[in-house]
Amino acid sequence: MLGGKGPNPEQQKDSYPRVASQGTLSPFYPTRPACSHTMLFFQTLLTWGGFVEYQYTHLGYVDDTLFMGYNSRADKPMMKPRAPWMHQEKPEFWEYETQRALNLTKQLTEELNAVLHIYNQNKTGYHTVQMMHGCSVLLGGYFRRGYYELNYDGRDYIALNEDLSTWTAFGKAAKIIRYQWKIWDFAESLRTYLEETCVEILQKHLEKGKEILLRTDPPQTHVTHNASTDGKITLRCWALDFYPADITLTWQRDGDNQTQDVEVMDTRPSGDGTFQKWAAVVVPPGEEQRYTCHVNHEGLPEPITLRWDPPQLPVPIMTIVIGLGLGAVLMGAVVTFLIWKRRTKSKKGSGSEFLSLWEHQAPLRMCPDM
Repeated sequence: MLGGKGPNPEQQKDSYPRVASQGTLSPFYPTRPACSHTMLFFQTLLTWGGFVEYQYTHLGYVDDTLFMGYNSRADKPMMKPRAPWMHQEKPEFWEYETQRALNLTKQLTEELNAVLHIYNQNKTGYHTVQMMHGCSVLLGGYFRRGYYELNYDGRDYIALNEDLSTWTAFGKAAKIIRYQWKIWDFAESLRTYLEETCVEILQKHLEKGKEILLRTDPPQTHVTHNASTDGKITLRCWALDFYPADITLTWQRDGDNQTQDVEVMDTRPSGDGTFQKWAAVVVPPGEEQRYTCHVNHEGLPEPITLRWDPPQLPVPIMTIVIGLGLGAVLMGAVVTFLIWKRRTKSKKGSGSEFLSLWEHQAPLRMCPDM
């Protein structure tokens, strides 16, 4: 492997093809500007026990949506659909993708073995090699840029520069690889794949999966308040159930951005195709209303501003009991007065008038009939 070309994504030109399973590739995940789309593939090989034991995962993403995946440690290792539109593919497609995953496992094993040899490292420990490649397009399907990077044991190894013709190498082994790839003109073959084949495949995904990939779900937002035992107040601004994943949460104090005493959680998947995020700030007691959270997301018509809303004080139970008691006494007094008044008039009128009034007022009685 060291003297030849690297793993070539052009081999997947017939396929439809961030999160790496071990998480070490997350720093490589590129930011996506508004009105653009990205397709990325992450291959991760983890070995231990002198290469006797290993795990290989292969994940494909369009924007923030996983659409296909392979795990060599599964009960039946097969490339499988992970998005609704991928279930339309025929069995032979998945057989081809599974075989390609097996071939890449072998290639990455050779790459890792060569690196360990150069650094004279032992094979018996845990080692990883990861590859990330893909492309992004602007509106209209115009090529924006391409990606091809390798990572060794969680560290930068070698990456194709944005010009798609030169390489950035990190360390002795990577510089040897770069020299060999320049001889083989590996960057030129990658350029063809990234600018043409990758863009074509991405456009097919955007068409087939447009109901999912092109949607925008605005965030559900609220602010929570927590008082710790040491007297500190933490305001936490939540954004839930949004898509796509790009979102900004910022805290301001009296209109000025806050960076001190602020903690922001990385955007995380909710498990249902949407995402969640929070930003927290520590504030002095009694100054909560001076702080505002500002949320900006593609699904919002305009950025929104949030404050913590103190809960309304509940009405004391004794107030309710006293009120009911006073109401009952007042109602009884009214009935008694009316009865007395009619009874006084009955001395001059007929008794039937009193009986008629009593029957009319019966539902207001406070006591049952004797």
